[in-house]
Amino acid sequence: MDAVESDFNLKVVLVSFKQCLNEKEEVLLEHYLAGWRGLVRFLNSLGAIFSFISKDVVTKLQRPPAGPLQQPAVHGGLRGGQPDGGPGAPLPPPGLGLPDVLRLHRALRWLQLFLEGLRTSPEDARTAVLCTDSYNASLAAYHPWIIRRAVTVAFCTLPTRKVFLEAMNVGSTEQAVAMLGEALPFIEHVYDISQKLYAEHALLDLP
Repeated sequence: MDAVESDFNLKVVLVSFKQCLNEKEEVLLEHYLAGWRGLVRFLNSLGAIFSFISKDVVTKLQRPPAGPLQQPAVHGGLRGGQPDGGPGAPLPPPGLGLPDVLRLHRALRWLQLFLEGLRTSPEDARTAVLCTDSYNASLAAYHPWIIRRAVTVAFCTLPTRKVFLEAMNVGSTEQAVAMLGEALPFIEHVYDISQKLYAEHALLDLP
């Protein structure tokens, strides 16, 4: 079975995002992409409902690299610098273009908001509402009306909060909530650093 399709475990994602930042707070894309592979496994475990996200992400993750990710400041990381590609520019890894990484960045915001909603919501919370609110606050701005409409209708078929938490494969729902509480600050921090870099270089509006 392909690595992207095998069972999800939230602990693996936590480790990947913990390793995303080096001592200079550069985002190391090798670990960033590893974290995303774990998140795709989570989305796929919930069925076809999230295919509009996971298929696009998988396409980007499976693009063959043009070289090894051995130099975080050059190929493997996002950092400050010149937007024209000068020293320290925020560069994607070989095989991925900047728009690809930016789309992953936008999707990460949606998933982070949704997982935070799952973590903090009551047991009987409607996941369709949580997911729709997270989508409207993130990815919806980049999708045409027809996709927004189809996605929000599809969200009505989402499973319960308990099913989502059990799919994280870390034990009870209480343990899943606790693990989310540990993992989400790392994901949010990685997102915030990347967002700041893209904003500094006027890259946020790339298609």
